[in-house]
Amino acid sequence: MTALTDPRTLFREGGFPGQGQQQPGLTGETTPAPDHGERSYTGHGRLKGRRALITGGDSGIGRAVAIAYAREGAKVAISYLPEEEADAQETARLINEAGETGLLLPGDLRNEQYCAEIVHATVAAFGGIDLLVLNAAYQRDRTSIGDTPTDEIRRVIATNLEAPIYTLRAAESHLPPGASVIFSSSVQGYEPSEGLFDYAMTKAALVSLTESMAKEFGPKGVRVNAVAPGPVWTPLIPATGWDEEKLASFGQDTPLGRAGQPAELAGAYVYLASDDASYTTGAIIAVTGGKNL
Repeated sequence: MTALTDPRTLFREGGFPGQGQQQPGLTGETTPAPDHGERSYTGHGRLKGRRALITGGDSGIGRAVAIAYAREGAKVAISYLPEEEADAQETARLINEAGETGLLLPGDLRNEQYCAEIVHATVAAFGGIDLLVLNAAYQRDRTSIGDTPTDEIRRVIATNLEAPIYTLRAAESHLPPGASVIFSSSVQGYEPSEGLFDYAMTKAALVSLTESMAKEFGPKGVRVNAVAPGPVWTPLIPATGWDEEKLASFGQDTPLGRAGQPAELAGAYVYLASDDASYTTGAIIAVTGGKNL
């Protein structure tokens, strides 16, 4: 019998030390380092021969998904901001270490043309796209709606909502029957935290978009789903602008009593990408430590 693992103590217990970063946040400056499954994820060939494009694939949940997909046998392209080059290079190393091809696509998803370019570059390099993971996101702590600059609100909407729409629109004609589209939503879309109103509203919109696109793409044989993470320790968290008290309690309000690690999300994305989820579309999978959607 395989020994059971207590999920309360599987990863770090307690909160996180006070720290701050400029956006977008870098893995090397995040303490403690997030766990992306570098030493734990074992593939079983569930995505052999698939071709994946992951936005925000350089760090955090995106890196965990990239590692898992590569170890499951997929070629993986990742988009990321130019200032995240060091993180992207490390993710590419891990993809290549798994014996798969990695494609790096630096740029800013707020640029509609870039959203189309990453699709065309992936198709050119891999011959098509079977898996589209729309994961990149931006968030900052807000004191109030009245004090939030217009350009900040626009940045959140452009990154979290417009970019997935533009990327999916560009990819539509390249997605064959059997392809899978996965959005990264959030528990924030259902239970907004104080200070994240703009981030939360975009994640709620992605829930609606997931359900709408599942209806549109289903007749084409393409499945569309979303994963809704709870509090997960990634470079985005110390770059959000929270104080020491907030970081010390981050994730403590979940029933499991801790924040999640990116590695704990990878399985949900692999499931939705694989043939195991052949009858799953329009679904929102919660990986939240027990927080309800």
